[in-house]
Amino acid sequence: MKSQGQHWCSSSDKNCKVSFREKLLIIDSNLGVQDVENLKFLCIGLVPNKKLEKSSSASDVFEHLLAEDLLSEDDPFFLAELLYIIRQKKLLQHLNYTKEEVERLLPTRQRVSLFRNLLYELSEGIDSENLKDMIFLLKDSLPKTEMTSLSFLAFLEKQGKIDEDNLTCLEDLCTTVVPKLLRNIEKYKREKAVQIVTPPVDKEAESYQGEEELVSQTDVKTFLEALPRATVYRMNRNHRGLCVIVNNHSFTSLKDRQGTHKDAEILSHVFQWLGFTVHIHNNVTKVEMEEVLQRQKCNPAHADGDCFVFCILTHGRFGAVYSSDEALIPIREIMSHFTALQCPRLAEKPKLFFIQACQGEEIQPSVSIEADALNPEKAPTSLQDSIPAEADFLLGLATVPGYVSFRHVEEGSWYIQSLCNHLKKLVPRHEDILSILTAVNDDVSRRVDKQGTKKQMPQPAFTLRKKLVFPVPLDALSL
Repeated sequence: MKSQGQHWCSSSDKNCKVSFREKLLIIDSNLGVQDVENLKFLCIGLVPNKKLEKSSSASDVFEHLLAEDLLSEDDPFFLAELLYIIRQKKLLQHLNYTKEEVERLLPTRQRVSLFRNLLYELSEGIDSENLKDMIFLLKDSLPKTEMTSLSFLAFLEKQGKIDEDNLTCLEDLCTTVVPKLLRNIEKYKREKAVQIVTPPVDKEAESYQGEEELVSQTDVKTFLEALPRATVYRMNRNHRGLCVIVNNHSFTSLKDRQGTHKDAEILSHVFQWLGFTVHIHNNVTKVEMEEVLQRQKCNPAHADGDCFVFCILTHGRFGAVYSSDEALIPIREIMSHFTALQCPRLAEKPKLFFIQACQGEEIQPSVSIEADALNPEKAPTSLQDSIPAEADFLLGLATVPGYVSFRHVEEGSWYIQSLCNHLKKLVPRHEDILSILTAVNDDVSRRVDKQGTKKQMPQPAFTLRKKLVFPVPLDALSL
């Protein structure tokens, strides 16, 4: 744990220690009037409005944060979050944080709500001319006082014209005046939608700042009550985790899967970029598959990893995949090796399975497009049957039940290529895995073969309890 209450002066008195309140005073002296208004706005919902309205300086705001147990010498992260949002990142040093540390901790410790963040982002994108136009459009319902973009949005919220579930007024204004800001609103809706389908978090939580520490149940309750957004899986252990790729090209009698090496290559490239240790197994028989599963189930490396990824590239039917010696292996059987009971080192950690294989009847392929399908088979109604009945699993299938998936014999499969390209594009934007898979669905569903007659729709099924957001790698990825 960092020592938050000590910081040696850089003045001539080398032994002068700065108290925590003195640090807050230094931060206050470096913030302007607009910064104070920004802080007050971001604290709405966390600090009583009457207290915020009476605050005329940053130190007033800090005092309220201290009183509400949102700020302390031992845990100044909320203030670090606020300074980061208002782009006063140089001041983080007074709290013994760096910009990179705040970015790493934000996914699990963020307290400013998605809605509050959205309004603040929008205020930054509304210039004086835009504001004048918006005020003109709503002139009859606005007070005759001078407004900033932030106070304008705060007034709309206070009057009940906008809230986290009703952005119609805001969308109409942006459509007319600043259309580019609609992208911010759409991003907010996607993130909020993920929150809605995420069940409540466990009663226990962890707090991370430098070293791992435990927090009391009272602190957990306070934290969860103040945190309106869905929590995020921890992604700051010693290793990101293991990524296993089973790549079946050749079979006993089935047709070779030409182009599958392209999928294996891009999966390996992208998951290494994301920090995973990648293991590729080619042309795996049923016996070899069981050996791989047993070895991975007992792998001690899972203890220090954040996540586990298992990719299978092969032929298949609904709910099952083929080994290279053409044994049909149920997907559920594969995934069941990694339940909390079978693999305790992966308990409460996300386990992702991506499968490029058909899940239904074969379609006559075109010259350069092949299908990873075999015999026709009536599909059950729900893919959820393939997932173990416990939390923290995600199964990404190349196609919906009952249909084929397509693979280009030279360029690789539609699904895996799209998945990897969207990971490359959207991880740097801090998008969660479900948002990324939604984008993959949209991309693949728009593709057609050369004749324009064959299409494909991927399908994810999951029991994830939290958002899964991969940390942004420091280096750029070229594919």
